[in-house]
Amino acid sequence: MSRSAMPNLVRLLGAFVAVAVGMGLISAGLLMPFAGASGSAARGTVGAFEDLDGEFTAISLAQQSKIYSADGKVLATPYDANRIIVPMSKISKNMINAQLAIEDSRFYEHGGIDVRGTSRAFFSNLSSGSTQGGSSITQQYVKIMLQEKALRADDQEGATAATEQTYSRKLQEMKYALDVEKTHTKGQILNGYFNIVYYGDQAYGVEAAARHFFSTSAKKLTVGEAATLAGVVQSPSRLNIRINPKEVQERRDLVLDRMLSLGDISAWQHKKYTKQKVSDMVRIKDSEGGTCTKAVDPYFCNYVMEYLKTMPELGPDPDARLLAVNTGGLKIKTTLRRDWQKKMHEELTKKVPNGDPKVGAGAAMVEPGTGKVRAIAQTSRYKVGLDRATTTYSEQAWTYPTRYGGTNGFAIGSTAKMYVLAAALANGKPMNGTVNAPTAAPGNQHAFPKTAFNPGCTVGEPTWKVQNDFLTGGVMTLRKATAQSINTAFAQLASDIGSCKIPGVMAKMGLSDGNGQTYGLSIDYSTGKKIKDDYAISNIVLGSDSTSPLQLASSYATLAADGMYCPPTPIESITKANGKQIKIKPPKCTRALETGVARGVTYLLRGTLEDQGGTAATQRLADGRVAAGKTGTTENHGESWFAGFTPQLATAVWVGTPLGDGPNMEMDNITIGGQYYPSVFGGTIAAPLWKQIMDDASEEMPKKAFQAPSGKVVDGDYVDLPSVIGKTPAEADSILKGAGFDPRNAGVTSSTAPAGTVASTSPSGKAIKGGLVEYYVSNGVAPVTAPPAPTQTQAAAPPSTTTRVQASPPSPTSTSTSSAPPRTKGPENPKTNGKPKNTGDKPKKNEG
Repeated sequence: MSRSAMPNLVRLLGAFVAVAVGMGLISAGLLMPFAGASGSAARGTVGAFEDLDGEFTAISLAQQSKIYSADGKVLATPYDANRIIVPMSKISKNMINAQLAIEDSRFYEHGGIDVRGTSRAFFSNLSSGSTQGGSSITQQYVKIMLQEKALRADDQEGATAATEQTYSRKLQEMKYALDVEKTHTKGQILNGYFNIVYYGDQAYGVEAAARHFFSTSAKKLTVGEAATLAGVVQSPSRLNIRINPKEVQERRDLVLDRMLSLGDISAWQHKKYTKQKVSDMVRIKDSEGGTCTKAVDPYFCNYVMEYLKTMPELGPDPDARLLAVNTGGLKIKTTLRRDWQKKMHEELTKKVPNGDPKVGAGAAMVEPGTGKVRAIAQTSRYKVGLDRATTTYSEQAWTYPTRYGGTNGFAIGSTAKMYVLAAALANGKPMNGTVNAPTAAPGNQHAFPKTAFNPGCTVGEPTWKVQNDFLTGGVMTLRKATAQSINTAFAQLASDIGSCKIPGVMAKMGLSDGNGQTYGLSIDYSTGKKIKDDYAISNIVLGSDSTSPLQLASSYATLAADGMYCPPTPIESITKANGKQIKIKPPKCTRALETGVARGVTYLLRGTLEDQGGTAATQRLADGRVAAGKTGTTENHGESWFAGFTPQLATAVWVGTPLGDGPNMEMDNITIGGQYYPSVFGGTIAAPLWKQIMDDASEEMPKKAFQAPSGKVVDGDYVDLPSVIGKTPAEADSILKGAGFDPRNAGVTSSTAPAGTVASTSPSGKAIKGGLVEYYVSNGVAPVTAPPAPTQTQAAAPPSTTTRVQASPPSPTSTSTSSAPPRTKGPENPKTNGKPKNTGDKPKKNEG
């Protein structure tokens, strides 16, 4: 023997003697002949052995969690280790016999260390200097558990040390094994071993391995399957059942030989199973989970996983929460109605097929009053590792915000008009009131001066130019303005109520952009960043800013919930591996609108689906089910929307161009799903999709009616207006603001009142609480007196053009009609010059 081999021999002898002493074997005279051979080295090692830590503690094993739909179907199986914990009663006798036969046939006879096996390994290793081989089941259990503990603590060095081939590590393993045998029964040790040992291909534990490799359970493993699994434990990386079946088969036959020699199987069983090819036995199951890539719906899975990382019930920080999900064996029940989602996806892809070169679609459904996310879907297919997303494949979700791995969203067009209505009614505007809409036809814009809107909620240029889809204007009811989506009417309404009252309503109703920032802020194009407290009027009135379908659906659900906004949540319940349910604090719902205001806005939005000329009048829900909603189309038809609700469900549908910017992304003169469209509006595809999706989901639900708003909302909240006649403009401003009104100098008028003082106000006497009050300043010149009437008889003069008499609009409990002619074009297409106040390079459209 070479000199270099002597130190290893001495150390190995010393270690072996130390273990023997620890087991009381030397005192029995069994190993005394070897003790002298080690000399002082052995005596020193015995002392070292006595000083080693002898108390071993196990941890709970990492195991699979499962994510379920609301109706109990498995959606995904997130895990760090593909492991399913099972008791010994769920493991077949075939598997127990096979594993013990090849790894530790004297398991029930020794006290943690197999002396015969260790002796055999000892003499075998004398020439090689190795410490491999001879480990009992108990020793293996200790080694793997130590490695698991280190990995769970993110201690990579500790994990390496737990398996390194050194004498000191082997000695510590042996002493721990002795301790485990004192504190655990044989059944407990064997059960722990079967649940922790690695069988390759990311399958930890015998149950996960049985399911993965043979599509069966550990309880149903045949002799051949059990022998195959037992054989790979020695080297699961090399003996990979999936990619190395030939060598695995040789190892399996060795296991069968050993089982035959021990009397665990008969000769005919041995003959039968050695004839089977491993490649013919294997039935790999690749769909059991592991990542969202394998989930039933990867987009929803990603959303759930990211949402779970925000839940304090699962841990103090996102990393701890993710660890709990990946290792805790949790049963996570979501709010998703898989049947509704499946139908939603089918309907979307019927009208907007996957792979359309320019157009994609997405939708989200939320339950009002709870925020439960009932369905989300999009037309793209999930695929990771893409250099560039397409309408065919995308890793990014189009339906939820960036916080959960989604998108900043898309411009929402005229669906934003809902918030203008809510702000108007919240500030006392009568639901049955009117608005004087400036007339503007296609190609003929009306220029609103910058001063028509509150500072901080206006336009950066001298005027904001707005046009309508068809020639219309004049005094009209809010219901008609909403049903036909008259752009100039809503611009005027924003001016009347004070434009800066709109962003606050948006925020209370849960609307933000897809990045979680305040909706509607102007952008500094030189930096690409939003400007704090500076809103672009085109954003807050005509929806030029972006959000996701989930956020818009949740915000619209506020109306169906009588003004209560509930943040969206995909989680119904979470149950621990031990069957105990985790107490979850549901998202806090907040009062966003007074009940009457929410009901009033709902009444106005019903006109979109019910009234003549409504932009979605042909999309009423089946069987007379009541609903309300709003179409939305962006400038140049790049995006189109419909957001609507019943008392039970709220859904937002988006159809648009998620991948780029520029003229090639306009949905004009386009064929989608085999159908040609001159221009795509909110009522063209999005509204019909919304109807079909809502009809499918509502089919088995009882019909419910919307509640009527109070008289105060219907007729308006009018209060006494303080007199400012004869006051200076500064005094008038102070008095009116002090009374809670929004004063505005409307210009100079001829009057006998002293020049420079207020001559009149509009309105006078009473005004909407907190509303706009315009005052006119006298120039000190008396108005010109009209000439006396002729003495001859003449026809009666026509009615004054300044006095308008209008029939009262219908009550909220009836369906109104409009005398406006049917629209010959598509629904609204708000075309504005709505540039933010700070300009620079034109920003690119948000990409999906």
